[in-house]
Amino acid sequence: MPTTTQHTVSLEGVGPVEVSVAGYGDGDGDRQSFLLLHGGAGPQSVTGFAEKFAAAHDVRVLVPTHPGFGGTERPEALTTVSGLATLYGALLDQLALTDVTVIGNSIGGWITAEIALLKSPRVSGIVLIDAVGIEVPGHPVADFFSLTMDEVFGLTFHNPEPFRIDPTTLPPVAQAIAAGNRTAIAVYAGSAMADPTLVGRLGSLEIPTLVLWGESDGIVDADYGRAYAAAIPLAQFQLLPETGHSPQLETPDQVIHAIWDSADTDFSTFAR
Repeated sequence: MPTTTQHTVSLEGVGPVEVSVAGYGDGDGDRQSFLLLHGGAGPQSVTGFAEKFAAAHDVRVLVPTHPGFGGTERPEALTTVSGLATLYGALLDQLALTDVTVIGNSIGGWITAEIALLKSPRVSGIVLIDAVGIEVPGHPVADFFSLTMDEVFGLTFHNPEPFRIDPTTLPPVAQAIAAGNRTAIAVYAGSAMADPTLVGRLGSLEIPTLVLWGESDGIVDADYGRAYAAAIPLAQFQLLPETGHSPQLETPDQVIHAIWDSADTDFSTFAR
């Protein structure tokens, strides 16, 4: 079972921010720490993966809930992806963690890229899983806000049937959380879910980077993922078959193996 802790992180220009963090795996000893950042689907889209990853490789995985998601409060002044990156950089400082690998899916991948750009010595590597955030001519991010939820499921998963739900059948509390998540995505990422300056800034990174992409991703296609990897000097790109935009949810074993197998190449910082 995860342990959940509450942290108050003070950000300049924002003030105190309350962050809820679920922890998986034993934090004692020299186990490596992973910071796992969820996408627009909310923290439940990564918690199963976090539990499986921590158990499989005896590591510690920390899963924060982005303020405004999962029924949490978002400070009015916290409105950008770069602000979230600064928040998590300060959280790592507060927790005094070192040799951290940051993993992010979708908008969580965008946050991960911005964390890497802060160039904190606490972060030793990043993994981008079907990340959004850059602009790639001819390969736009799907317009999430114009889609029905049924269309979203169809674009998100290689096989959407096990994941498809009718939002109108959810309890009122769950519907309210889903609406809050949607609002938070719009505030942080905007309708385009991209920052035109990001792709150019990524060229300054000197950090081991693994870019994983679901072959069946209909939200951001594989060529978008290849462009993301090409923008980062030390990045390695890997296409994952028979999975979509959320492979950590649809095919978690593939993601775990891809990260751990990367220890055989240039990504020895990802494993012990």
